[in-house]
Amino acid sequence: MSGRLEGRVAAITGASSGIGRAAAERFVEEGARVAIGDIQDDAGRELAQALGRAAVYTRCDVTSEGDVAALVDAAVAEFGQLDVMYNNAGIVGAVGPVDTTPADEWHASIDVLLHGVFYGVKHAARAMKPRMTGSIISMSSTAGVMGGLGPHAYAAAKHAVVGLTKNAAAELCRFGIRVNCIAPASMLTPMVAFAHTGDHTNMDGARAELAASSPLIGRPGLAADVANAALWLASDESGYTSGHCLATDAGFTTGARPGAPGFADYAPMIREAGRTGL
Repeated sequence: MSGRLEGRVAAITGASSGIGRAAAERFVEEGARVAIGDIQDDAGRELAQALGRAAVYTRCDVTSEGDVAALVDAAVAEFGQLDVMYNNAGIVGAVGPVDTTPADEWHASIDVLLHGVFYGVKHAARAMKPRMTGSIISMSSTAGVMGGLGPHAYAAAKHAVVGLTKNAAAELCRFGIRVNCIAPASMLTPMVAFAHTGDHTNMDGARAELAASSPLIGRPGLAADVANAALWLASDESGYTSGHCLATDAGFTTGARPGAPGFADYAPMIREAGRTGL
């Protein structure tokens, strides 16, 4: 299938590397024009140049509402409209026990992971409401639907993204705007490589670790997996889906784990008082 986003215009935060870059490339492959936002200027400009006339780069620090508004405005000014907003930018943020987490690191983490998403939803809605159409996609995480999978600030922010998604979907549906989020597991990106190996360039080492821990035997999660989920949410194929949190996690949040689950082998049924069989 091709042309799934033909004629559409998307803005993507954190689009210079990792999942954001994969999404920008995938969207353009499917016919979209893309406004790339990031603070990694060299990588952002290189990507925009590689994508040619279908892309424009704008420096966007998502902790600045003005920067996020400017990214939306750049998409409209360059390409005439905004159809898709992908609030992708993120960091791991503050790590460690709750009783030793510095307040300033907590605030800085929430600023990127939650406030940046709010600004994206806000200014996308501003641009989309007059046209009575649009798809807003934000990045949550498996740590946003389960406990114990991420640092405290990260988990709190990602849970909040799910709540904001549902609330915004309930408000903006009457304007024809759909609002959804994605909850990936640890995917093979430079940020995850650093978290797993201490080296953001050690993709091979991270790939091996992710493959070993994946419920789908030997299959790590890739940036392309999340980009494809975002593509579906951006396209008309998900035209009746809103307020949804789409997990890309090989079933981890449903209980899937590497190896066989309990009671995987046949045995006579277990009954009352230690009796078995029919």
